[in-house]
Amino acid sequence: MLTSRERVLCALNHEEPDRVPIFFGASAVTSMLSPAYERFKAHLGVVQPARYLSRAFQYARLDEEVMHRFGSDGRPLVAGPALSIHRRDISDDAFVDDWGIEWVRAPGTLYYEVSRAPLRHATLDDLERYAWPDLAHPSRFTGLAEEARKIRAETECAVIGLVGGSPLETCMMLRDMESFLTDLAANREFAEAMLHKVSGLLLAGVKGFLSAAGEYVDIAAMGDDLGAQDGPLISPRMYRDLVKPHHAELFAAVKAQSHAKIFLHSCGGIYPLIGDLIEAGVDVLNPVQVSAKDMGDTARLKRQFGDRLAFCGAIDTHRVLPHGSAGDVRSEVRRRIADLAPGGGYILAAVHCIQPDVPVGNVIAMFDEAQSAGRYPLK
Repeated sequence: MLTSRERVLCALNHEEPDRVPIFFGASAVTSMLSPAYERFKAHLGVVQPARYLSRAFQYARLDEEVMHRFGSDGRPLVAGPALSIHRRDISDDAFVDDWGIEWVRAPGTLYYEVSRAPLRHATLDDLERYAWPDLAHPSRFTGLAEEARKIRAETECAVIGLVGGSPLETCMMLRDMESFLTDLAANREFAEAMLHKVSGLLLAGVKGFLSAAGEYVDIAAMGDDLGAQDGPLISPRMYRDLVKPHHAELFAAVKAQSHAKIFLHSCGGIYPLIGDLIEAGVDVLNPVQVSAKDMGDTARLKRQFGDRLAFCGAIDTHRVLPHGSAGDVRSEVRRRIADLAPGGGYILAAVHCIQPDVPVGNVIAMFDEAQSAGRYPLK
């Protein structure tokens, strides 16, 4: 029987391990939304204080006993906060993050939303004057190597380094989404300057993370949402011209400082961009949003890209997990394993964070079925 780390590395090398690896809480985007997790813990009898992998998005940091119970084969490795003059709490439902973005959670809602984009009205000169966060400050990485060694020693799981690196998404939050997408089309000089500045900061943070703990990191997790429900947010040509070079630089830095695989989280209908993502250096694509345009035929994705790309996710959180029966969930697990797992190259997870409308029994059914139906040789 393989260790969890051996299982993950085997699958990512496009070989068949003893069973399909599972990610549950291995990263922010393979976790649960905090309200869902609090209910889940109560059902399991787990009494631990709430922790977060992202306050803004309310991604819970799962407890070790929960990840172990459900067979998760990865554990997150998280750096500390950036050095920033901006970060502060406004109230229980409002705060300013390291970048100076103000987040507010409206009464009765689950998520925080951007309420003030600090560079919405910025000019090129403003980009030079802005108080940018220091993502490479040594204080972020104190104790990181020791924590990575502890994961290796105590859990034998793959170490998932949450290294950061989302140039397009960060620009859209700093500028606001509509304004920055307009910049890409009609104010290209500004868009290029902003992407260059943000990517440089992210690159410094990635290098600092890997200088501290790169020898222990098995997967470097990044995210940059490129898709909407019906297709990419920007055209393939615009991606190639403006965003892909920054992705390629970030991914190359990871591979220069570690043996880690590149895990990219990108939601939506990104089928037209998958070939470019592979060329840029992506090894693992997440979340495989099967409810989005051209992403539901996971057998086709495997045929077209499976020799060059591994997949993580694909268990539908749009319809099956929240609205299906436990039997429907088990069928969904078997279908995605049949499509994506032959020959290795698949890590099972939910499509993005599990939401509060998902019944506890369906979460349990998903992971129990994954551990039984995911045994190699596959039936």
